[in-house]
Amino acid sequence: MTALVVAEHDNASIKGATLNTVTAAVQCGVDVHVLVAGHNAGDAAKAASQITGVSKVIHADCEHFAHGLAENMAAQVLTIAGAYSHILFPATASGKNIAPRVASKLDVGQISDVTKVDSPDTFERPIYAGNAIATVQSLDEKKVITVRTTGFDPAAAVGGGASVQTAAAVADSGKSKFEGNELAKSDRPELTAAKVIVAGGRAVGSAEKFNEVMTPLADKLGAALGASRAAVDAGYAPNDWQVGQTGKIVAPQLYIAAGISGAIQHLAGMKDSKVIVAINKDPEAPIFSVADYGLEADLFTAVPELVAKI
Repeated sequence: MTALVVAEHDNASIKGATLNTVTAAVQCGVDVHVLVAGHNAGDAAKAASQITGVSKVIHADCEHFAHGLAENMAAQVLTIAGAYSHILFPATASGKNIAPRVASKLDVGQISDVTKVDSPDTFERPIYAGNAIATVQSLDEKKVITVRTTGFDPAAAVGGGASVQTAAAVADSGKSKFEGNELAKSDRPELTAAKVIVAGGRAVGSAEKFNEVMTPLADKLGAALGASRAAVDAGYAPNDWQVGQTGKIVAPQLYIAAGISGAIQHLAGMKDSKVIVAINKDPEAPIFSVADYGLEADLFTAVPELVAKI
């Protein structure tokens, strides 16, 4: 059996989510190949060949792969899908966009958000906002899988020695085109890749208070900033800071939650964090049920004191 991991990259380097997905593929007990489809993506293909556990990199290069449009990416995967028993994608916005198209064309069921591999045909995935774990067995000849990256340690980015094979690129489907994007510039680590996250909830009270109280703590810790859905909906923080079932799934080394009650939706996105610190003046707040350290205090007092001590 051989698995294909569809890499996420920026045409120059491999994104971290790909490393976690390679780990999941290796645990399926199969040989692992990586597809790098991009534009002038030779450096990304070379980086993929260095990942520990990868035996071959397939490099398809064409201008219409530059931005990873799902229609073209799915078509490229399908051209080589016949050789693979498992096809794995990171459960990111990109992976979730491509994988269903591949599964549909192959007429197989997709196995989504896998957090554990029990055997080559049996997997575990969270359901009911992470309150239960389902064990799913697939009898399909080909398994199309999206991998929740927080469930797997990243494979080593160096140490491998895979060969790089060039593959013919499929023609542009013409079904979609890239118009442009607007990227927010930040010196902070990206939320899903951060080792430390400082997150605030509705209790912070306003965008001004969020910046006044939470930002200094994040600055001191070199942390990414996160927020609960309630804080985002209230306009205290931008959408891309949202942590939770309908936001981003994170698992940093340290997660500090200030003024977050701990609704199920939020816990689903951060409860796999290695160490969770909760600051809340409500002793009954659900966040304390998952916290390793809990401080029953007013965040407007506790957070500045914490900043002063660091």
